[in-house]
Amino acid sequence: MKITFLGTGTSTGVPMIACNCEVCTSADYRDKRLRSSVLIQHNNKNIVIDCGPDFRQQMLKANVQSVEAILMTHGHRDHTGGIDDIRAYNFALKRDIDFYLNESTEEILLRHFDYAFDIHNKYPAKPRLKLNLIEDKPFKIDDIEILPIKVLHGNMPVLGFRINDFTYITDANYIPEEEKEKIKGSKVLVLNALRWYGHPSHFTAQEAIALAEEINAPTTYFAHISHHLGLHADIEENKLGNNMWLAYDGLQIEL
Repeated sequence: MKITFLGTGTSTGVPMIACNCEVCTSADYRDKRLRSSVLIQHNNKNIVIDCGPDFRQQMLKANVQSVEAILMTHGHRDHTGGIDDIRAYNFALKRDIDFYLNESTEEILLRHFDYAFDIHNKYPAKPRLKLNLIEDKPFKIDDIEILPIKVLHGNMPVLGFRINDFTYITDANYIPEEEKEKIKGSKVLVLNALRWYGHPSHFTAQEAIALAEEINAPTTYFAHISHHLGLHADIEENKLGNNMWLAYDGLQIEL
């Protein structure tokens, strides 16, 4: 199984528009962050987690020719804004694209992308999505088993996902104890670590580090990073615990 980090930034991306801080003006390619998303390639299938506003750019950059499914963590725009670009795969693959999502995310998609689901809209080039509702039970995409993990993003229910020994948690500031049990035993854990000071719906870097120490995965990557966290090189060299790293756009790992 190969995992590619398509984007590791927060909702504004990095660099942020109209910001001239040292991170946003950094020449280090690791400080250039599109909105958060990952590509999982397993058993000749491509599964993408989230479909944000940089989706088109990410798919072109990674040369993704086919998508079997898209897993949705939640309905915020930085995770759904690229849905209209699903049309390219509709054209190329001549089929609807499977989305796996919870009920609250389905409600948001039906509202924000109503034209895609309007049965009276006969426009042939609208995006074609097949929505598959999931809860907290394992499900399969062909022969790939996926375990949803229920977390909170402030008061909003968000899904993380475990696929084999890889667990991905984004946009969270609380994970119930029973959900932590689903994560334990992962070889690679990804957690959001927005910035060093408090936020009402995201883990701070300190909170993410503490959680990583509690879960004790052999390798932890931090993602959904804002420019407030600091320079990539400085954070990795001076501020992370053992077996902890900052993810960056284009990073690939294999399990």
